[in-house]
Amino acid sequence: MDIKTQKSDINNLEDIKIFVNSFYDKVRTDDVLATIFNDVIKDKWPQHLEKMYRFWQTVLLEEHTYFGSPFLPHAKLPVNAAHFERWVKLFSETIDMLFEGEKANRAKWQGDRMATMFLSKIEYYRNNSSIPLI
Repeated sequence: MDIKTQKSDINNLEDIKIFVNSFYDKVRTDDVLATIFNDVIKDKWPQHLEKMYRFWQTVLLEEHTYFGSPFLPHAKLPVNAAHFERWVKLFSETIDMLFEGEKANRAKWQGDRMATMFLSKIEYYRNNSSIPLI
């Protein structure tokens, strides 16, 4: 994938693939996140990336290609606030490096919102006997 040299907004699926691939390239080698992601995803990175393309295509472009429950795969991960803080930092840095505009800002806002929600739900389920619903 070519890295963009001039910033524009996130406008299409190709832009989403650029930021998703760039972001997960960072995650896969990050001191805080790499072990968590690589241990769970193992050799299924192509499938994971395809799912992330569809997710962000649905969220940012309103082209409904993702169907599923994004929280469930994360419900039992061995993560804490530091992991989510690092995820948000890398995610926002990646967006800022590549894009600017309304959808880029929405992506950062949505990423931060998801991280906050996922952490809250993970902590809730760790401290209660409830099981996440499908």
